[in-house]
Amino acid sequence: MRVHSLHIYPVKSARGIDLTTAQIKPRGLAGDRRFMLVDRDGNFITQRQFPKLALLCTKQMDGGISLSWPGQDWINTPYPANPARKQVTVWRSTVDAACMSGAINTALSGWLNHGVILVFMDKSAQRLTRTKWTQTPSPVSFADGYPILITNTASLTALNKHIINSGGDAITMDRFRPNIVIDCDTPWAEDNWKTLYIGDVVLDLVKPCARCIMTSIDQKTGARNPKTALSALKHLNPSTDPNNPGVLFGWNAIVRNQGIIHNVDSVLSI
Repeated sequence: MRVHSLHIYPVKSARGIDLTTAQIKPRGLAGDRRFMLVDRDGNFITQRQFPKLALLCTKQMDGGISLSWPGQDWINTPYPANPARKQVTVWRSTVDAACMSGAINTALSGWLNHGVILVFMDKSAQRLTRTKWTQTPSPVSFADGYPILITNTASLTALNKHIINSGGDAITMDRFRPNIVIDCDTPWAEDNWKTLYIGDVVLDLVKPCARCIMTSIDQKTGARNPKTALSALKHLNPSTDPNNPGVLFGWNAIVRNQGIIHNVDSVLSI
């Protein structure tokens, strides 16, 4: 097996960035989901409520972030010297996040027609995984629950075969917003992986990923499509665990050993 592709999503629920090399840190891939949009009450927002967030493009820059969206050129937004802080909620976690200031919040609120604030996870912001699926808590970014999401190319091939045979259109891996895509010949092999070794990096797979309505959002256009992935996964990979209900695609992982990984690196599973 080999690494097929690497991806980060600097702003949670915004468009991803493809990488050829990634630094793996305790919170996951460097630069992944360190920013998030929240409403005025501090509640996180995603494509579930605002599908057009799929059109929000990001560029990493020294000392901040740059954002653009249809009709809006890139807005360079540096980290404020003394950021205001806000208690924000992402699922069951509350994080003391830092707030970006300036025109970016006004511009994003106008585009979404909803008052939002762009927050970021600086050194003072801490969030840990739940211990329900791990022996000890691990640091995590603004990802839904765990530092890294891993998927398998063969599982997508099997899923698309079922979708096409059912009269639907094939979908692309970006619907599942993975960090590391593994090139593997066996569909659903990931359900038997416990640990992955990629060079010096060691990742422990801790929880299969239950999928949601976001799989129906075209990540290139922001359009909602039929729930073909969810329907197909009901037949192909439904959960049998009452503690993790729904349909499954991919696995959440925590970092045991940090390091650098590259596209086409060999992957060993146990």
